Amino acid sequence: MSAGGLPVVLTVTDRTVLVVGGGPVGRRKAAAARAAGARVRVVSPGPPPPAVAADPGVEWLAEPYRPDHLTGVRLVFAAGPPEVNARVVLDATRAGVWVSSASDPAAGDFTLPATVRRGPFVLAVGTGGAGPGFARRVRERLEEQFDAGVGEFVALLAEVRPAALAAVPDPAARRDLLDRLSGWDWLARFRQDGPAATRAAMLAEIMQSAKGKTQK
Repeated sequence: MSAGGLPVVLTVTDRTVLVVGGGPVGRRKAAAARAAGARVRVVSPGPPPPAVAADPGVEWLAEPYRPDHLTGVRLVFAAGPPEVNARVVLDATRAGVWVSSASDPAAGDFTLPATVRRGPFVLAVGTGGAGPGFARRVRERLEEQFDAGVGEFVALLAEVRPAALAAVPDPAARRDLLDRLSGWDWLARFRQDGPAATRAAMLAEIMQSAKGKTQK
């Protein structure tokens, strides 16, 4: 990401994302948007691959790009030929919709980082379009370190968080509690004892904190 870039995580669940271009790049962008929970509209003259056609969350329009394809869209990926991408960027900018251009990253509003997705746990590595190959290699190394168990652990944290919020009214004490439950030692415990035992131990820790005590 460039020095002026701002890393963000966008909520696209049940929002419509437009992908212009149905080639390998466009299909990767569409798959990334679907993995994030978006509804995807793909505009490409050719027919969809069978796997894409079978996905009810993807609307594939086998036709040339038109500006009205932007209707109701929250985010746009221009992944077609450079001349088409330039028109998409111009139209999206005029419509006030964030756009990413595969052929000219500097012309768009954002670039898509390489990601490691484990359920609710997401790691992103970006180079602002300068070195996507390097970002991919970093992602591959991170994939080895953060397996599916990390995503399951984060899901457990999301499950017990409401109990902590309800049981510990003091903001400082609650912040300290949630920080402790997010520690590497709890992840190691999760890997060793499993989700049920770790959930029970976390709830016990929450109850102890509610009484003003910390379980050792």
